[in-house]
Amino acid sequence: MRDTAVLKADYLRNNIRWGYRWALWAAILWGAWYIPGTAVWYETPFASMDLGQPANFLLAAAVITAFHSCLVVLFQLVWLATLGKLGDFFRTLVQFRRISKWYFLAAIVGGLMANFGSYLAMGYVGAVFAAVAGLMYPVVGSTMARLWYKERISARAALGIAIIIGGGVAIYAPALAGEVGQGSATSWLGYLGGAMAAIGWGLEGAIVGRAMDVTDPDCGVTVRYAAEAMYWVCLVLPAVALLTPLPVLDVVKGTLSPAPLTWLTVGAMSFAFCAVAWYKSFPLIGVGRGQAIGAFYAMFATLFAAAFTLKFPEWYFLIGLALVIFGGFVMVSEKAENLEVMRAVG
Repeated sequence: MRDTAVLKADYLRNNIRWGYRWALWAAILWGAWYIPGTAVWYETPFASMDLGQPANFLLAAAVITAFHSCLVVLFQLVWLATLGKLGDFFRTLVQFRRISKWYFLAAIVGGLMANFGSYLAMGYVGAVFAAVAGLMYPVVGSTMARLWYKERISARAALGIAIIIGGGVAIYAPALAGEVGQGSATSWLGYLGGAMAAIGWGLEGAIVGRAMDVTDPDCGVTVRYAAEAMYWVCLVLPAVALLTPLPVLDVVKGTLSPAPLTWLTVGAMSFAFCAVAWYKSFPLIGVGRGQAIGAFYAMFATLFAAAFTLKFPEWYFLIGLALVIFGGFVMVSEKAENLEVMRAVG
């Protein structure tokens, strides 16, 4: 009997350890995505568009997000083929009534809402505001998981989430005041986009948690991005082209040129495996903890930006960095037995 208990405890600790590892990898790759994700805006056709016009900027953000989702699912299909899971992917996809419907719903809030909203926030108010707004997503995700399917969040985990978010705000808040002060008359779209990002990513984690119990994470995340790509390519962009005078086809053709396509491909590769790691962490450590560790992306985004631009962070970055790391250790140091049952029974 004792041997069984020891084996069970070892298995639990190993699951938790891998859950935190996957969440940390998601944060690293998410932070790296900000470099190509920002650089694409400085390439033709986007750099030559009059982005001061709201309609033009909405079109540019839509086309970028559409290309992004298509390239992400392409990399994820290659990942599945490498793992020999393509058959499992198609079996998951056709189970719409019981499984894939959750991923199609997650694609709406995580793609059409969060990814698109994040681009709006970066364009209209600034990248700093977008990052701060995005950092609020673990609060939404953990709250929804607690209310919807009774996922348990201990006092230590809640404290860790609060410290991580506080550290992320401390990293960006000093620059935030300057960016907000330079907003234009149409900057309300940016604030709306920031709220969309935080709410959308938080809801996505809570929604996919419903399907994770009976789904392989690699297949589930690919279904989710396949659904988003379908929404953009088959519904959103055709509707914009038919119902508005905006030059959708011209912008799409311009995006197929080498420079923007290269940045989008690099960004999609980073984001594709970020999403895989993010989804893998959920069934192992729960939505709230997986999203909280994923919020480390703020730290890594700043580190990557400093490395590529040679503009090193200010003193307040060190304070925020310390808070983020400390918050992560608060969560990781939680006893394994506290994580064994993360959802209430019945």
